[in-house]
Amino acid sequence: MLVPISWLKDYVDISMSPAELADILTIAGLEVEGVDYIGIPGGRDKNRLVWDRDKLVVGQILKVEQHPNADRLVLATVEYGGDETEVTVTGAPNLFQYLSQGDLSHLKLYSPFAMEGVELYDGHKEGQVKMVLKGRPLRGIHNRCMLCSEKELGLSDDHEGIMILTGDYTPGTPLQDVLGDAVISIDIIPNIARCASIVGVAREVAALTGQKVRYPSYDVVMEGPPVAGKVQISTDHPDLNPRFTAMIISGVSQKPSPGWMQRRLKLAGQRPINVVVDISNYVMLEMGEPNHTFDYDFLRRRADQYNGPDGPVHIITRLPNEGETVTTLDGVKRELPETTILVTDPAGALSLGGIMGGEESEISAATTNVLLEAAAWNFINIRRSATLLKLNSEAGFRFSRGVHPSQAILGAKRAAELLRQLAGGTVWQGVIDYYPNQPEVAPMRLTAVEVKRLGGIDLTNTQIKEMLEALEFTVEDQGDALLVTSPDFRLDITGTHDLVEEVCRMYGYDRLPSIEMGDTLPPQRSNTRLEQEERVKDILVKQGLQEIISYRLTTPEREAKLLPPGIGAPPDDRPYVTLANPITVDRVTMRHSVLASVLETTAANSRFKSHIALFEIGLIYLASEEGVLPDELGRLALVLTGPQQKFFWQSGGDSAALDFFDLKGVVEGLIGALHIDNFSVEAAAHPTFRPGRTARLLLGEKQLGLMGEIHPLVVEAFDVRNGYPVLGLELDLELLLAAIPPWHHIEPVTNYPAILEDVALVVDRLTTAAQVEEQIRLAGGYLLKAVELFDVYEGQQVGAGKKSLAYHLTFQSPNKTLTDKDVKKQRQRIVQQLERNLGARLRD
Repeated sequence: MLVPISWLKDYVDISMSPAELADILTIAGLEVEGVDYIGIPGGRDKNRLVWDRDKLVVGQILKVEQHPNADRLVLATVEYGGDETEVTVTGAPNLFQYLSQGDLSHLKLYSPFAMEGVELYDGHKEGQVKMVLKGRPLRGIHNRCMLCSEKELGLSDDHEGIMILTGDYTPGTPLQDVLGDAVISIDIIPNIARCASIVGVAREVAALTGQKVRYPSYDVVMEGPPVAGKVQISTDHPDLNPRFTAMIISGVSQKPSPGWMQRRLKLAGQRPINVVVDISNYVMLEMGEPNHTFDYDFLRRRADQYNGPDGPVHIITRLPNEGETVTTLDGVKRELPETTILVTDPAGALSLGGIMGGEESEISAATTNVLLEAAAWNFINIRRSATLLKLNSEAGFRFSRGVHPSQAILGAKRAAELLRQLAGGTVWQGVIDYYPNQPEVAPMRLTAVEVKRLGGIDLTNTQIKEMLEALEFTVEDQGDALLVTSPDFRLDITGTHDLVEEVCRMYGYDRLPSIEMGDTLPPQRSNTRLEQEERVKDILVKQGLQEIISYRLTTPEREAKLLPPGIGAPPDDRPYVTLANPITVDRVTMRHSVLASVLETTAANSRFKSHIALFEIGLIYLASEEGVLPDELGRLALVLTGPQQKFFWQSGGDSAALDFFDLKGVVEGLIGALHIDNFSVEAAAHPTFRPGRTARLLLGEKQLGLMGEIHPLVVEAFDVRNGYPVLGLELDLELLLAAIPPWHHIEPVTNYPAILEDVALVVDRLTTAAQVEEQIRLAGGYLLKAVELFDVYEGQQVGAGKKSLAYHLTFQSPNKTLTDKDVKKQRQRIVQQLERNLGARLRD
């Protein structure tokens, strides 16, 4: 929000510099983004123009005559406070209307007057290019001074004519004293919505500097007929529209607003339009209460149709009907979300409540009678509606942050009186004030002990009372505590913690002591799931993988690449969770697969590097049959591709490609590090993976996930370009984490040596190595410490339909040195177990 200091001074005295003011506001919690200096010293912009106090003054135009040698030039006689008047040559088109009118002193035509040697911006060049004014002849007449346009002063890009000042001025007054200003830019974050107005900022300045705010007058001269019976107001949703006020002003003139108002609006970032619209914007910026003016005659004609000539105009606030649309002031026809509150009458919608008016009922050049409304709206509903409609407005900005219902009547009265004073209107007697949902006033108890506990500062009740009263809180000292009531313009005070924050702001954040917390710490509870998730990440990183975090938004078409045409797989027919207002066309649904996200990242990186090892832990979103919210399921996805070893100058050649067993080793390393039992791997088939190179991961009888080499058609669909096989897996993270034991047994390091024994077994070709290892471990007992498969052989020596599996077995005792007899006995037990359960035999 832009806050001109000249406007701020209407409500509070300011004697400090703009920079000092910005500092105290920042320390008090207002985020000052910067200060823009206009014509006065200050700031660091070297190209900024500082108006010379002696050579750039206010001049009064006394006479305008035709240039004797040029039809498009005039001679203006100007009083500028010097010993005699100055005749200056100008081509300003807005002076030609005064030709041959003689003495113009009674018109009080004032304009910025620049004398020779002053620095200005060149009005004939693009941008802000400085120049020094030098005297020169113009069509035979020497000209050493000039009347200035807004562009030459750096006020705007307008160079169509000279700047005419409205009001009474003394010729020769330095322009710095008339138009010089500084504009503070404040970021209005949600917790300082009370400052979204000039008066709101003035309250803060007054409290911080020990002053009282000079509020604008809310008195209204009402000389028109009674408004009673002319307007009726009702609402279907008092929770969305707690208050609605209306006044009628007749006989308004559509003309430009006064110069002082136009200048303030421009400094605050608003474009002046006409006096009626400008007053509405002015009051919104001044007080923070948006208001809106309807063409009353238009409403009256509609009321004649639904209520008859004697019936009132009936204003109704309601939610939209199915398929209802509104064309707003910006000319856009809008389909209305079902939660958008509307201002309507029985004939149809008039405007979007709290956001923007409707085109049909807007003020036109022919409007003379207006209905002025100022209302209060539910800030959550306004924020939601503005977001769904993708419609930003100054009114919506304020109402979406919260405007107290008490401000509605004040805003209506202020705007009505300005319409009377500046637009020549007549205010009808009375205000229609429909207030169905008045907020409750709830005083809060605050003690000095609480201020000490939360803020760390020692203050007396008297000191706290003074600080809060400076912010316009009502405070009653009850001895042991203060009974505090929030002012009606504050919606952000919900408890004593907010009151302590206000005390700390007034005390000064920069003065708060740095002390240790004196309060009792709450019980510390670990987040087991998060700790387990981080443990999984750490294990994978130690194995050489890199974590990624990808978007959870995607499209069905992008995930369909996991099941490309040509592999005979049915499409994923599970319904997607779809966004109502997606930001981009490629982020419209919530994902069903984390593996697809990791493959997209792999494809993007495959253009630059060959060895890629990535994983992601994230959520997938499946539409729920039981409620509106989707089911959010945790998944772990992993992708490997490229050579087994990264390139190294001593490697001496190309490395073998990563394959299925590298991926299996990563999984087994993860399962082992997590100390999960009952894990197994079995052959499987899935269209995303290459046939014959796919495995199902099991925890007991439950499927943990699938892994394998990604199908070449899937690799092609994702455009992975490094030329290596791509390995991938996706696991059920919830099942994995649930299987992690809360503790595991750790054996001390034994002092006794280990004995290595090799055994070669002949088994059926379809028997898996995992089955054999399981039986070996069952028979080996506590003395068997490690089992390692080191050779697989199939051929004539073992017979048809058979294969040989050779294992390294490691035996070690915790309490003695094993003898050959001990090892032979254990080996014999293992062989017997395998013969009995798998039909295995020792290989010769």
